[in-house]
This record gives sequence, C-alpha cells and structure tokens, in this order.
Amino acid sequence: MLLIVGAGIVTALQVGKAAIAAPLLQSDLGIGLAAIGWLTGIFAVLGLVGGIPTGALVAGFGGRRLLIMGLLTSVFGAGFGAVVSGFSGLLLARVVEGAGFLLVTVAAPSILSQVAKPSDRDVAFALWSCFMPVGLAIAMLTGLMFDDWRTIWWASCLLTLIICLLVPLMVPVDDEHRPWSWRKLKTDTMSVFHARVPVALAGMLALYSLMFFALFSFLPVLLMEQMDVSHQTAGLLSALASAVNVLGNLAAGLLLSRGVSRAVLLAGASITMGVVSFGIFLPLLPAAATFALCMLFSAVGGLIPATILSSAPIVAPTAGLVPVVLGLIIQGNNLGQILGPTAVGSAIERFGWSSAAYAVAGAALVATALVAAFGKRIKQMPE
Repeated sequence: MLLIVGAGIVTALQVGKAAIAAPLLQSDLGIGLAAIGWLTGIFAVLGLVGGIPTGALVAGFGGRRLLIMGLLTSVFGAGFGAVVSGFSGLLLARVVEGAGFLLVTVAAPSILSQVAKPSDRDVAFALWSCFMPVGLAIAMLTGLMFDDWRTIWWASCLLTLIICLLVPLMVPVDDEHRPWSWRKLKTDTMSVFHARVPVALAGMLALYSLMFFALFSFLPVLLMEQMDVSHQTAGLLSALASAVNVLGNLAAGLLLSRGVSRAVLLAGASITMGVVSFGIFLPLLPAAATFALCMLFSAVGGLIPATILSSAPIVAPTAGLVPVVLGLIIQGNNLGQILGPTAVGSAIERFGWSSAAYAVAGAALVATALVAAFGKRIKQMPE
C-alpha cells in the first residue's frame, strides 16, 4: 500500500514543481503568472477527457500494468521537459507528464479498491488521498535546493524512475480483467452517468481542485508579494501549508470509519474554504493571520478528496465499474486543476489578487449545492 501511495506522491511532485520553480521560470523564460498557470493547468488536460477511458483500460488490462505505464510516461515527460529550449516545448512536456499522472491516479486507487477489505477502504483511500499534498510539499521543499529549474525536472525524473522500478517487484499481479472494447466502454460510461451520483462526486472534486489550485499554484508568489519574504522562505511556508492538507485526508478516514456523514464532511469543508478565501486573497488581515488561514484552508480542504475517493466503490453501479467511476472522478479533478491555475492566474493578472477570492467562494457555493442535492443518496448507499 505504501508503494502505491509513493507512486502517487512522485506524480504529484511533477505538479508541484512548476509552482516552486515559478520565479526561476519567469526569470529564464520571461513568462508571467498566466503562463505559469498554464504550465500547472495543462498538466491535467489529458485527464479532462481521458479519465473514463483510462478507467476502462484499468479494468481491461489491470491496474499494475497501467501503474507502471503511467510512471514510465512521467519519466519520459520530465526528461523531455528538462531538455526543451522554450515555453511551447515545456508546455508539451507537461502534457506528457499529465498523461502519466492520469494513468497513475486512476490505476493506483483501483488497485487499492481491490486489495483493501471493505471495512478498511475509508482508511485506505484516506491514505491514498494524501499523495497530492505530500507530493506538493516535497516539491516545495526540495525545489529550494536548486538554482536551476531544469535540475528540478531531472531530479523528479530520477525519483519517478526509482519508484517505477520497484512496482514490478512489490505490487502483485492482478488477474481479474474485464473484456475491453469501444462498445463496452460506451455501455460502461452510460451506466455510470445514468447513476448520476458518480457525476455529482466528479463535479464536487472538480470544484475542490479549482479552489485548491487557485491558491497553491500561486502561493509562493503570493507569499513573496504580500509577506515580502524570500523565495526560500516562501517555499518552506508553502510546503507547510500543503502538508497540513494531510491532516484533513487522515481525519476524513477516521471520521468516516466512525459513521460521520459524508455529506456533512463535504458541505462543511466546502463552506469553510469559501469563507476563508476572502481572508487569504483580500488585504484584510496581517501577514501572519493570512498565512494561518492558508493552513486552515488546506487542512479542512483535505476532508473533501478523501471522502469523495472512498465513496467511489459505494456509488459504482457494479463492482466492475469502480475503475470507470474513479476515472470519471479523476476527470473532475483534472477539470478543476486546469481551471484553477489558468482562469485564476489570468484573473489575478488583470484584476488583482482579490479576484481569486470570488472565484473560490463561487466554487464553494456550487459545491455545497451539489452536496445538498446528492448528499443524502451518497449516505444511503450500502457500504
């Protein structure tokens, strides 16, 4: 289980390295925050359309094979990005890295859903959902060790390769595969969409991801501008803020195992993130208080992905469709991962940091409405 989570962490590191390398990229390539947003958001472009097909591939060919393929794709993308000479080439490399991220983030939880006992699934998915904040925190910390963004890319390439080599040695072969065809993909997709609740969960995760990356894609820059701290200090503070997201992930597993309503966790966390965003992005509070709100935003937000991912086996129409449901949920995550950095980055450049607060609050409001509409159906699903 730990190696599977480790595979997720190294792919999340690929996401976070663009944020901590932002000042280096701005200096070397002469690009602005909107372009930095695209380097973060374009990472998820394949996941936006490929989540469900990838879930079907996992069901057809096995999570272990797709996990290895995803890690190898990430290795290639990171290596390619380290040698390109301009922004367009780096953007293309991020798309390749995004393909690897998609394969890993669909295959890994599918493996967990098979190997974990039903009574342990909430805890297992809570551990898995830690991969993103831990990966982002590692990227923020280790990125400070380098003065050149290309070295960061090479280091991430090597680390991913090491994890990839360990997977065939430690992850068991999964023999239960479902026949794969385009017709079967269409049938499975219609079954999942007809259930409606998986679509709602994907929408909730999209909105969470938009809120999360609206802050964390630009947090080092925000801290440097508003708190007047160095790049190194901004990286350390950003890593700390990202790491506390793990507390929410783990807390969700504990609370769900003790019978706390999924709807309560989802609605409460969404509302809190929306309210707190005003204190973060509007110039209302002292710097220390603003950073404390960043910590709260991250910690409470961690309740959302753990709750949604652990709900996938519950809301899937059949056990065989769990990978497809996970693929749909990952598509939602990638939609938010694109919209958060790109749209909010452009808005910040045009209207200032305050515009991010209204974007996050709006997303929180829509997420709460989705919980109100579908939360009871999630709660009533047999576990």
